[in-house]
Amino acid sequence: MSQIERIIEGSLELFLQAGIKSVTMDDIAKHLGMSKKTIYQFFKDKNELVIALIKKRLKDDEDDMAEIIGKSSNVIEEMINMMKCSEEIFSRANPIVIHDLQKYHPDAWKEFQNFKSEVIVRTLEELLTKGIAQGYIRPDIDVKVLARMRVMEVEMGFNTAIFPANEFNIWKVQQQLLEHFNFGICTLKGYKLLDEYKTVHQEMN
Repeated sequence: MSQIERIIEGSLELFLQAGIKSVTMDDIAKHLGMSKKTIYQFFKDKNELVIALIKKRLKDDEDDMAEIIGKSSNVIEEMINMMKCSEEIFSRANPIVIHDLQKYHPDAWKEFQNFKSEVIVRTLEELLTKGIAQGYIRPDIDVKVLARMRVMEVEMGFNTAIFPANEFNIWKVQQQLLEHFNFGICTLKGYKLLDEYKTVHQEMN
């Protein structure tokens, strides 16, 4: 692992624990057992480090999505796996980190927003279009509308103002939203395949 990767990974550990604002460059240096001078050789300030961290994490997430889709045997399986992957991406987003990104690191927040609106939405649009061609997805849906709706649906599922943690299991909420979406967009052929995956999943649990 390179020095830059070490700094990024070490920073991420601290940010996830305490948020970005409360972690100083001194804290990061101490956590990594290196001098602050060494960190400043690679990053001029904390903001530049945060932007680099976000870019790396999003690139890793994009690669993970591509790998998951590549391993799937049909578009229904691709869609299920892709959506589970996007849920994991959103679930890792600590609310404190998200707040700090928005308020104190707008350039890094913009990177995250662009990833959500471009990479995830584009990938979903491609999957839905492919599903229509294969006869699994209803040809009358508007893929641009539904892809964006699905991304917002995932975000909503993690919103504790709508689904308070003391009343709802966050993963059960996501499961319900995903199932509702999937069965709503499928043709009869797609519905049967989805039902098979659901049955297999239930048998495994």
